Formats: sequence, C-alpha cells, structure tokens
Amino acid sequence: MPGTNLTREEAQQRAKLLTVDSYEIELDLSGAQEGGTYRSVTTVRFDVAEDGAESFIDLVAPAVHEITLNGESLDPAERFADSRIALPGLLQGRNVLRVSADCAYTNTGEGLHRFVDPVDDQAYLYTQFEVPDARRVFAAFEQPDLKATFRFTVKAPEGWTVISNSPTPEPKDNVWEFAPTPRLSTYVTALIAGPYHSVHSVYEKDGRSVPLGIYCRPSLAEYLDADAIFEVTRQGFDWFQEKFDYAYPFEKYDQLFVPEFNAGAMENAGAVTIRDQYVFRSKVTDAAYEVRAATILHELAHMWFGDLVTMEWWNDLWLNESFATFAEAACQADAPGSKWPHSWTTFANQMKTWAYRQDQLPSTHPIMADIRDLDDVLVNFDGITYAKGASVLKQLVAYVGEDEFFRGVQAYFKRHAYGNTRLSDLLGALEETSGRDLKAWSKQWLETAGINVLRPEIETDDAGVITSFAVRQEAPALPAGAKGEPTLRPHRIAIGLYDLDEATGKLVRGERVELDVDGELTAVPQLAGKRRPAVILLNDDDLSYAKVRLDEQSLAVVTEHLGDFESSLPRALCWASAWDMTRDAELPARDYLSLVLSGVGKESDIGVVQSLHRQVKLALDLYADPAARESLLTRWTDATLAHLRSAEPGGDHQLAWARAFAATARTPEQLDLLEALLAGTRTVEGLAVDTELRWAFVQRLAAVGRFDEAEIAAEYERDRTAAGERHAATARAARPTEEAKAEAWASVVESDKLPNAVQEAVIAGFVQTDQRELLAPYTEKYFEALADVWASRSHEMAQQIAVGLYPGVQVSGETLDRTDAWLTAAEPNAALRRLVSESRAGVERALRAQAADAAASA
Repeated sequence: MPGTNLTREEAQQRAKLLTVDSYEIELDLSGAQEGGTYRSVTTVRFDVAEDGAESFIDLVAPAVHEITLNGESLDPAERFADSRIALPGLLQGRNVLRVSADCAYTNTGEGLHRFVDPVDDQAYLYTQFEVPDARRVFAAFEQPDLKATFRFTVKAPEGWTVISNSPTPEPKDNVWEFAPTPRLSTYVTALIAGPYHSVHSVYEKDGRSVPLGIYCRPSLAEYLDADAIFEVTRQGFDWFQEKFDYAYPFEKYDQLFVPEFNAGAMENAGAVTIRDQYVFRSKVTDAAYEVRAATILHELAHMWFGDLVTMEWWNDLWLNESFATFAEAACQADAPGSKWPHSWTTFANQMKTWAYRQDQLPSTHPIMADIRDLDDVLVNFDGITYAKGASVLKQLVAYVGEDEFFRGVQAYFKRHAYGNTRLSDLLGALEETSGRDLKAWSKQWLETAGINVLRPEIETDDAGVITSFAVRQEAPALPAGAKGEPTLRPHRIAIGLYDLDEATGKLVRGERVELDVDGELTAVPQLAGKRRPAVILLNDDDLSYAKVRLDEQSLAVVTEHLGDFESSLPRALCWASAWDMTRDAELPARDYLSLVLSGVGKESDIGVVQSLHRQVKLALDLYADPAARESLLTRWTDATLAHLRSAEPGGDHQLAWARAFAATARTPEQLDLLEALLAGTRTVEGLAVDTELRWAFVQRLAAVGRFDEAEIAAEYERDRTAAGERHAATARAARPTEEAKAEAWASVVESDKLPNAVQEAVIAGFVQTDQRELLAPYTEKYFEALADVWASRSHEMAQQIAVGLYPGVQVSGETLDRTDAWLTAAEPNAALRRLVSESRAGVERALRAQAADAAASA
C-alpha cells in the first residue's frame, strides 16, 4: 500500500497521461477560531491522453463527502483510500473532477497550520505545502511537473485578512475570491489567513509597479522593522531583474512572518512565508540581520528559479535550492548599497562548513540525487542540496565566466518560463553562452558524491626561494554505507601568498595566482623562483569546493596570527580548515580551543565569532577527552567571561560573548553572576539584559539546578507570548532531575499533543550535554519507541524526534552497537534509516576525536 508516498515511476506515468489545466478551490475557514476541520471543495480540469485510462488524485483528509467525475458520482468509500482518490474510466480529452471533503487544521507546520496567539487569543493560519502537503488542503495531482492555474475562494471570520498567490481582493460577506494564478506547481501555492498586521509599499522600475506587503501578528508589530526589510527586498528586485534579464514574474510580492514555521522560509509564488523569529524582539547581532537578509534574498531568487521555472522531479531539487543559495550570497556581495558585501565570508564560514559535514556522512549523495519517491526527498533538504550545490555553482561561474553564466541563465528563463526542466536544460543553455562542454564537468561534480582534499607540496632552497610548487588532490574513501566511488575532480582555485606587514602586524596578500587543478598532482610553475611567503593559502577567495590543508610552515604562522589576516575571507577559510581538522581528529580539541583563544579576540566578523563559539562548545562537549573535558570547559568559560567584560559596551561582540558565557557558566561564582544580572543587582556596562538574553540565563540556571518551576513560571509571567512559552518549555525540560526528564519525554514521545515549535523546544531542553548520566536510561527508551513514532506521526514531527532525541551525547561503542542492532532488527524505511545512520556517524566521529585529544595529553 502506498500510504502517503509517491514513487518517481508513478509520477512519470501520471505526467504522461495527464495535462492539468486549472484548479478551483473553495475553503470554508469560518470556524478556524475553534479549530477542528474545514470544508474543502476542489474542481480540477485536466486533459487525458488515453480513453478509458485510470489514474488517481492525492488527498489527505479525515473525510470525503462527494466525488464527481465528468458528471458521474463516485462512491468515496470505494474510491478514497491511502491518501488517494482512484479515478477510473477517464475520457480522452477534457475531464472535470469535483471533490468535497473535510480537511484538518494541523499543529505540525504541514498543510494548513493553525496557531492561537496567547497574547490576543486569536487564531492565525498559514499553509506549508513543500514537498507533498497541498493535498492536506485540497485534492491535487501532487507532483511538480503537473502545473496548473489556481483560483482560491475563501470564507473567513469577520475582521480577518486573507492572502494568497494572487493579489488580495476586497471581500464580500467575508468571502475572498482570488483571481487565477499563472501556471504553478501545487507546492508553491499558498494561503495565509488571520487578523494579521500589515505594512505596504511598492517597488517601481521601468514604468512597472509591484505592490509589496509585510505581515506579522499584531503582538509582534512593535518589533517589525519594515523599512529594513523593504530595503533588502528592493535591492534584490534590482539585482535579480538585471542579472536574470527577466522582470519579476508575478503581480505582487508579500512576505509573511508566520508562527511555528518549521523551516527558515518558503518560496510560495508572490506570498513568501518566513519564520517569525526573524522579527527580532530583543537586541541581536548584525550577523542575525545578515542571515535574515540572506533568507529574504533566497526566497526572492526562487520566484525565478523554482517558481517561474520548476524542476520536473525532485532529482533536480538542487536546481532550485543551490541556485537560490548561490544567488542570495552573490546579491549581498554585489548589489549596490548592500550592508553585507562580505557575504562570501559568511558563506565560507557557515554554508560550506555545513556542506563539508554533510558530504562526510554515510548518507552523502551526488548533488543531483537519486530521488526514488517522496520519502527520499523529504530528508534531502540537506547541506549537499543547498550548500555544496551553491559552492559548485560558484565554481562554475569562475569556470565559464560570470557574464557567460548569467547570459545562459537568461536564456534558460526565457526558454522555459512557467514550465518544468531537467539538469540538461540548464547545462545546455550554459554551454551555448560559454562555448564550453559541460558534460564531463557535470558528471564529475553533480553526479558523484564525496569531497576532495587539496594540499600544497613546496620545495625551497636555502635562501627561501620556491624551487617547485604543486597542488596534490586527494579523494578520500567515501564513508561506510555511502554509494559511489572516490572521484578526483577539476578545480578552479586561487592561491594566495601572504606576508606579515611589519608596520601594521597584519597578514597581507602580496600575490594571487588563479589556475585549474586537475588530477592527482598539478604543478604551479608560476610560483617557482619566488621568495616563499609566510602563508600560502590554497583556494583563496573560496572559488572551489574542497577541504584545504596548510603546509607545516604556513600552519605555524596561522596558529600564531590567524586573527591578523587583513581580510575577513582568508580568516574564515583558515578557521574553517582548523575546524575541519578538529572534526577529522587531525587537530586535538584542546589545540583547537587554544587556537580559538589566541585569535578570536582579533576577529572582527561577528558571524565568524559566533560560529567559533558554537564550534568550541561542540568540540569540548563531544570531541574532547572526557577526562579533560571539565578543565577545558572551565578554561573556555573563564575566557568568555573575560571577553564579555572587555568587549565594547553595547556592541555586537559583547552580546555574543554574553550568550557564550551563559551557555557554559558552571562555577558557583559564574552562576551567581547570571542570577545577579537577571535580578539587576549586578550589571555589565552596556549589556542590556533584555527578554531573549534573560531566557538564555534562565535556561542555563535551570539546567544546572539553580532554577526550578517557580522561577521559570515567574519568567514566563514576564513574557506571556508564544516565544515565552517555548523558552519556558526548554527551561523545564533542561532541569537536572529524573522527574523533569520523565515529564519532558512523556510530552514528546508518549503524547502527540504538542505543536511543532513547542515539541522542538522541549527536545532542545531535554538534551543537555552535561547531563549524560541522567540521560543514559533514555538510550533504550529511544530505540524502543522510534519505530512507532515514525509510523504514527507526520514527517516533520517524527523527524524532530528521530534526530533530536538520538542519544548522541552518549559517545561510546555501546551506543554504536545498540544503533546497529536496532537498524538490523527494525528494518526501517530508507528515510528513517538515513536519519539514524547520520546520527550514528556523529558518535563514531566523536569517538575518533576523543581518542586524538586523549593522545595529545599523553
């Protein structure tokens, strides 16, 4: 039985048989304030290639009342099963199907999500349809290549606003009749409804005006910095329209900050939904604004790459996500007036680190993945699809030339507007404009898995002059269980030569060589005869996707002077290389800590600083020798407090160090300071202990047993909001008692009542790395419950539990053995097997790193 799955073969067969013309969807949401179910009536018109053929339409609904096909009534009891409605006896040519059903509001972030704001007790709705969840709201041929027009008619409560892909009409008797959309895939249609607050503007260019809207709940309106959001949006419109040579393809552009959103945002055509944590209630660092801007630009890029032109099947999901990820960074780097021209530094520091980690898991796969069914794609929104793909696109731009690349993209949009494509369509357009044959490049970069390592091989004479220089490329064996073979690839890289400037003490690039690296060893004759500089950095400017290692002499200089690079990008590349070496057990965790402590004070890029904070904590929690962990954590926490006290008052670095300090505060004196800062009896000059920072302090004090229910409840009284509810749930689950852990476990695993965001918050509090002994009994409980959880919960909810509650803090051979035994006995489907295997790989990596760190102390 298919359940809620759909195979690629089924989709291909249906696409050969059907051409979908239009949907008319009527939804009665007048009872949304009370919840439960709502009436959904779908009329779909489609053409059929064969007379008498059979097919099916998708629907996830508690009840189907009527099915009428070409005027004939079909019995729902006979035709509706397994989330499908069977369609027998189709007519060649035009067919008309009408389905009337009761569909259900969700609290999982899938389909039509319903949320009640505790501030005003009002319900707020939004849809989330990617990958296969439009069928939770209306009957749909749920696959991306069956595009159609969509006409929504919605009955809503008095005083509500309803937003969809088409411009918002004036309601009549609380009924909103939207005009038909252009041809779209089902998964980028959208509906957002509720008493939302809104701000409106317009984008004007070349005589055309595009209405712009920003929406959020009224309880967040005082924090909504609409002008800043509009500014980034307009920069994106200008840059993308120029680069793509194709006007924005829809009639208006709304951005809706919605509650309890599972992802960062979703590219619904003309009606982008964004997690409302991006409406900042408290002071955040500039890095948070940069990430929000990247998200805004990512979704705007999708209006062309994903919505206007859509992949035929999920194999080419990377065409959507890799391109949007590349475009967001390129726009931030190049758009006139951008506040974040250093975006490639952030990309190297965050996105590529994610990609390198993903590419070393047993689930590594080619960028163009083999997606057999919906189960496969649901777990494929990963670091390869987004970050590795974007990295490879950046290299492709360097390989074919930026102008040639965008001319190819322009031709691609014009040729395939409102249609569906495959990889060959994009590569064909790029081959035409660049004159390069990209078939071999595609095979090596897009159709193979795994990562390469680049190392310099240098020889010098007694005078320090380079006599020979070569780049050695390695293709490490793929992780156990991964499919494919190691592959040496062509790389377009730059080599930077850096020396210390005696006047400034900065590492300054004196020369740069750009070249193609191919095969196992590539000679670089351009460097022969030059004096050896202090640092030689492969893949400078981060053109290629590869792990980079420094030669011994460069590593020694970088270890002492990493914070002294004049530019932020080479610093980020060296930080990333050091972190990768730590994860690979080449650099002991204690040495990584020393490196960070020696250089982080000179690091000006706040995004890099915050990444270092997260990585140091992870290294000490999981990669350090357990016998030395407490002393190393104490050393780190002492340093965070010192940096907090010395940082510029009121600045981003002060706030970042305050959060880092709160994450590991451990001595009685440090915990006393947290309590005093909360109470206001002690202060740090310039540090505003506002709502979000207060919760960070409360959660740490709860995790160490200083705060219990009374203190958590008191803090929630100060912040009786949805965010406050989540923070309180985290704090309660973090308490170091058997009772607190049992209560948290029961609320997530033994009950399915929590909404997605609260469940996520409870899991975050439950797993505390310094509570290993308390959590040890839950290893067995996890494996006993996992199969049932996966079978009974929606994908998003089950994945939260499968990944979030895996006993990854129990770094031991016993955890690996128990995981292996479960994988053998439970025989999980491919999606669940992948998630558990990835978590297992984290424990395996931690064991290797702990051994390396222990050896360093011997």
